[in-house]
Amino acid sequence: MTPGASHGVDAGGGLFDGYAEAALASGAWDEMFTADGGVRETSAPVHAALAGTEVRDLRGRADALASSYQDKGITFAVGGEERPFPLDVVPRVVSAQEWSVVEAGVAQRVAALEAFLADAYGPMRAVEDGVVPRSVITSSSHFHRVVAGIEPPNGVRVHVAGVDLVRDAEGAFRVLEDNVRVPSGVSYVLTNRSAMAGAMPQAFSDQRIRPVAAYPRRLLAALRAAAPVGVDDPTVVVLTPGVYNSAYFEHALLARSMGIELVEGRDLVCRGGRLLMRTTAGLRPVHVVYRRVDDEYLDPVHFRSDSMLGCPGLVNAARAGNVTLANGIGNGVADDKLLYTYVPDLVRYYLGEDPVLPNVPTWRLEEPEAREEVLDRLAELVVKPVDGSGGKGIVIGPAATPVELDQLRARVTADPRGWIAQPVVRLSTVPTLVGERIAPRHVDLRPFAVNDGSRVWVLPGGLTRVALPEGELVVNSSQGGGSKDTWVLADDRPDDPAPVRARSVGVPPAPSAPPDAGPGGGGAADVRDQQQQQQQQQQQQQQQQGPGGATC
Repeated sequence: MTPGASHGVDAGGGLFDGYAEAALASGAWDEMFTADGGVRETSAPVHAALAGTEVRDLRGRADALASSYQDKGITFAVGGEERPFPLDVVPRVVSAQEWSVVEAGVAQRVAALEAFLADAYGPMRAVEDGVVPRSVITSSSHFHRVVAGIEPPNGVRVHVAGVDLVRDAEGAFRVLEDNVRVPSGVSYVLTNRSAMAGAMPQAFSDQRIRPVAAYPRRLLAALRAAAPVGVDDPTVVVLTPGVYNSAYFEHALLARSMGIELVEGRDLVCRGGRLLMRTTAGLRPVHVVYRRVDDEYLDPVHFRSDSMLGCPGLVNAARAGNVTLANGIGNGVADDKLLYTYVPDLVRYYLGEDPVLPNVPTWRLEEPEAREEVLDRLAELVVKPVDGSGGKGIVIGPAATPVELDQLRARVTADPRGWIAQPVVRLSTVPTLVGERIAPRHVDLRPFAVNDGSRVWVLPGGLTRVALPEGELVVNSSQGGGSKDTWVLADDRPDDPAPVRARSVGVPPAPSAPPDAGPGGGGAADVRDQQQQQQQQQQQQQQQQGPGGATC
């Protein structure tokens, strides 16, 4: 029986009254029910557990989860307001067979983008061979010539990637976009799993679900493997914009889980081409920076001169080979949505393979014929800014007003390179608790990949984001969406990452003290005056609203 086959179980009543009909009416692929109302084999245990649950009990579990997230500070900023990150009590289930395709496709895509970035900031052979136009690269707002020629110690620029996937009306996974700058959201994968194991114990114990707890260990190993040449025991830090950033919870969680320091720009100083960290015991060398600060704020010498979030001289230290930045500066050229349209060709060019995961069909609006067709069909299509993130700037034609479409037409005409268009993809639906009932809601999936230079490991599960309003297709948390725990069912294969060309990995050290108090467990930068603190807070909030900020 295939993963999508019916288990022969009827949808039944109670919590699922009217669900199958609503899912069918949405026109989307439903991940629990088939078109004839049967329960898919993969979801049968979860369905059985839910069908025997009273709505009052399920609502109570959901409220307990929300209260727990609020108490633990598991929040996300929406419109400048901190809210508990919404976790739906109904998990999403992915079969081992389906996941094997996702895993291979994501690893392949990361390998191709890694090769592209080395080429884009080096010889540009793909340009010479006619695979991608030079203008697509050099006109990207995230192409930074200042890092051209910098060679990472182990050849890795994409240490962490988040590849956003959707399922089309036939249930096939497609890539919606790539995130290789500062992808966020993995902390919610970890916390969601911990919470759901207690909220749905019966369904959880009835299946073999692949664990997600190895992520911090894998990430730390990849960061240590990226240390400068000759450094056998590197000091690794997480660089955060600060407590006002919407993803600060994630920065703190990852630093604590990896047993490394959480630092801000004011905790760092560059001297003699080397990066140092202020501690109570004096200055300490730093070799690898897992930075959660956007390119524009990283180094005021080369980017925004008023930035208080980075460290002056950081780029020069990286060029000298004394510190590694993860992810690399300038990676945004690889997740520019115009470049996205060339990725299938880049996979074939660099890897000699056909893409495992196809793209969503996309029009390049800088091409006159494509632009003319799209402008005639604006009311039918989804139009996106090429450098947008977090759902910002997207116009869904069927939901837009005539005034909004006229404004969009003018913007596209003025800057065609800045936009792409896609058909409306009816994202797959998954049962979601809405008020006192279970209803279909649209979801996407962000698998996270870690590249240590020898292998690309794909976290088994990833972040499922759910659009909570009925009929809504924008799932981003920054637009008020929620999340689900993603249960990837295990098979008999060892949990081994998909291979990718590069080098071996180092051995992580024993965890040190939690980093929440700052470098050295108590060190701090010189006291800034009130004006500087306000400027720093403003920049943190500006970053999370920018293209590479909170992309969750």
